[in-house]
Amino acid sequence: MTAKVSPDDIRARFSSAMSVMYRDEVPDYGTLMELVACVNDETLAAEPDLKERLDATDSLERISEERHGAIRLGTAEELATMRRIFAVMGMWPVGYYDLSTAGVPVHSTAFRPVGEEALKLNPFRVFTSLLRLDLIANEALRAEAAAILASRQIFTPKALELTEKAEKENGLDQDDAARFVAEVLETFRWHDKANVELAMYHRLHDAHRLIADVVSFKGPHINHLTPRTLDIDKVQARMSEYGIAPKAVVEGPPTRKCPILLRQTSFKALEESVSFHDGEGGWQAGTHTARFGEIEQRGVALTPKGRALYDKLLDDTRRLVRPAADGSNAEAYQAALTEVFKAFPDNWADIRAHGLGYFSYSLTDKGRRGVASVSDPEQLIVDGYICFDAIVYEDFLPVSAAGIFQSNLGDGAQQEFAASPNQMRFEVDLGASVLNEFDHYTSIQKASLESCLAALSARPAAE
Repeated sequence: MTAKVSPDDIRARFSSAMSVMYRDEVPDYGTLMELVACVNDETLAAEPDLKERLDATDSLERISEERHGAIRLGTAEELATMRRIFAVMGMWPVGYYDLSTAGVPVHSTAFRPVGEEALKLNPFRVFTSLLRLDLIANEALRAEAAAILASRQIFTPKALELTEKAEKENGLDQDDAARFVAEVLETFRWHDKANVELAMYHRLHDAHRLIADVVSFKGPHINHLTPRTLDIDKVQARMSEYGIAPKAVVEGPPTRKCPILLRQTSFKALEESVSFHDGEGGWQAGTHTARFGEIEQRGVALTPKGRALYDKLLDDTRRLVRPAADGSNAEAYQAALTEVFKAFPDNWADIRAHGLGYFSYSLTDKGRRGVASVSDPEQLIVDGYICFDAIVYEDFLPVSAAGIFQSNLGDGAQQEFAASPNQMRFEVDLGASVLNEFDHYTSIQKASLESCLAALSARPAAE
């Protein structure tokens, strides 16, 4: 029987191939990778304690390999097929995100590995959005957009064939896995010829720039790849030195000693030459803005209580200063954000004590060698038998994602939609339920603590 390639290995190959392709397509992405690598090296050299904890939790090596990408799909069939393709790579839908709340007509999930070992091997994620045609007010335009989307096929025949083969045979062998990666990569490739005439593109663009991006092209070109940095403020400050124009405001929480959730920034999207059908069998020159570079810094995953506090503080900040798309009030927004977020504890002990974040528990050197006389977890921590580390937030923030989208759609792109979450409809289109991120982090935390207690209880009690 031919040996199957593990989904983790296929995912790692695909992530690497995607990075090479995007570097070729968007040279600034390569420059961004160099900057992030430099900042990460400097941060680790300056913070030996951070390096020690990352090393102890097997997180150090994954940081340099860490990426997330983003695509935007147009139909339920595309979404369901993409779910099947990602499953071959060991990536599952986690979380539901309604971006209509922030003026973007999509709802989304993130496909990613979910097991601890799978994340350590390769934590590649793809934030995957489905266009909400129901949010297009113009009924005629909505129908025309639906017809355009229905006529396209974003997957190669071989990609579909190999996906079905993987499902039937519970995996792919070496040759098929290599072909699968190459074929699926075609779905994410940039195409400089549109599916529509320039006049239709402008109509879609006037409805929302993101609608034009989804509907007008052959496939859902990858619109960004995101490396992970350990100091996003330093990257933001240095981007201009590397010839990259950063967006005005870092999305997410403010700078903190103990990072929470997710902070993101990006360089401005490229204005690229595109050819449009001219209606007479030829092509007409035009431009389109879609692809950009993004950087992220990840912090601790927050509990429902912690997330509620985060959301409240973010809302309070935006009531004081709403960040302008052109960055004209960036300093005022950052100042307000920093002041308001003083209400969120900024040391790991307090975050854990108040039940605001998720933590992974492990035995200390004393715990691995010694015998404890108590079984209470809190006392075992005080006595130095058990230590805790923040569980990294592996997911996304809808307001931050929308802020990145909006800033890269142009300074005048801010539009409003009525908030209309519809997770039930999304899951029907997806063909599966999305994993609840809070339940997932809770299970990781619980399992780590139980493992420590089991190890300690297996030893004879202290005299």
